[in-house]
Amino acid sequence: MFINNLSISMSESNFEEIYIASRQSENRVYTDEQVVQLPFIDPNHIHHDEWQARKRSCERLKNYLGNKNKPLSILEIGCGNGWLSAKLAALKKSTVMGVDINQTEISQAQRVFSGMSNISFNPGGLKNIHPGKKFDVIIFAASIQYFPSIERIVRDAFSFLSEAGEIHILDSHFYYPNELESAKQRSLEYYHSTGFDEMADFYFHHSYNTLLNFKHKIIFNPYSLKNKMFRKNDPFPWICITAS
Repeated sequence: MFINNLSISMSESNFEEIYIASRQSENRVYTDEQVVQLPFIDPNHIHHDEWQARKRSCERLKNYLGNKNKPLSILEIGCGNGWLSAKLAALKKSTVMGVDINQTEISQAQRVFSGMSNISFNPGGLKNIHPGKKFDVIIFAASIQYFPSIERIVRDAFSFLSEAGEIHILDSHFYYPNELESAKQRSLEYYHSTGFDEMADFYFHHSYNTLLNFKHKIIFNPYSLKNKMFRKNDPFPWICITAS
């Protein structure tokens, strides 16, 4: 989870309290023992199918980055409990930094993965990273929906991207323009049904059209005939953005 704090009216601590309570109601707050195992989870868990999809997206990303055959400096924005950052830290000679404003989850990541020397977890956002720091890969995994403006956060991320670096967005929904209003309404109804109406103010719906402002490619398209036939549980696109 990661929120652009320039856009929110309540304090980060108040948001975190609401966010964690909402996640607990959804059975999305995991024990240390579960986080170590993610994306593998008990087949009887309510979110097992979702984690199966995230496991596949993780493997696709690892294979893609591994095929670059060089050490990579990786930043994950909105790393949550750190499970994906930890998986990417297994890439040969690579280093990973995970950041998140959610102190509860970032503390869990620091605790659970403290034994890994090539990974660090830092509370806060881009503003807390040294301005001269550069990364070969910047990742938004299941986090871009918490930013009100893709244009703003991507341009902010560009300032930390190395030459020929890549931004990867995965595990988040994107919509065609004619789908946006119905998607927003579904979110309002969902959060109302859970008793966390405030969360709808921090969940943003992004259109594929916003990507037209950047050089990008869709590496995994859930709407392709092949993926619709064979990956029915993989609803999210995988998008790669480059600065030039």
